[in-house]
Amino acid sequence: MIKFILVALGLFLYLVLFIPAMLILLIVRKFRPDISTSVAQGMVSAVFRLMIFITGSKVEVRGSENIPENGGVLFVSNHRSYFDILTGYGYTKKPLGFVSKYEMIHAPLLKQWMDLLNCLFLNRKDIKQGLKTILKGIDQVKSGVSVWICPEGGRNMNPDVTNVKEFKEGSLKIAEKGKVPIVPVAIYGTYEIWEEHLPYMKKSKVIIEYGNPIIIDELTDNEKKKLGAYTRSKIVDMLENIVKEKKAHK
Repeated sequence: MIKFILVALGLFLYLVLFIPAMLILLIVRKFRPDISTSVAQGMVSAVFRLMIFITGSKVEVRGSENIPENGGVLFVSNHRSYFDILTGYGYTKKPLGFVSKYEMIHAPLLKQWMDLLNCLFLNRKDIKQGLKTILKGIDQVKSGVSVWICPEGGRNMNPDVTNVKEFKEGSLKIAEKGKVPIVPVAIYGTYEIWEEHLPYMKKSKVIIEYGNPIIIDELTDNEKKKLGAYTRSKIVDMLENIVKEKKAHK
């Protein structure tokens, strides 16, 4: 319980104590969005890594060489824990914004930081608003700022990490219309930090693995038609290999 209190307190203090920095960055964003993004993501990355450290967890990064150095990409991952977001921002060295549920737009302070981090707010209940978010995401990746989406539609609490829910096909339009690569990402071990035994936090061995980028133009017509299923299969393959590896070392 102490770990939970420390993490919650740390996040609260960050939101409150860094209000002046947030306000300055919001002003800078109007003139130099590249600078505000770089500074904000650097600050948040350090804080998120500290939060993970407080839980006693360790993170192993695999396949970072698979992330294209130039231009925006669409990161697509499985989603099992709030710590997926901390891990993504903490260990991905590329300007990016997560696609968040629309309700977060009403969270004071947090919403402003999410704006600085180029987050997108997706309203799944409103088709018109959802389309606007997708179009904004397309413009964002074209500008060179990547987008990270979890197409399962929410946290998957299934104890079997390889049991990934079917992906929402429409969400991958960001890569298709933005003409950018898709980087499949497998996240393992975050569920065991908190969601597995709420409200207690326990240390876990977290693995974040970036797969080979998917170039849509190089896919077959059938693969393009079922892009969500194709991308999901790549993530499941990585997760299954991680599980096999873990079992072999027991």
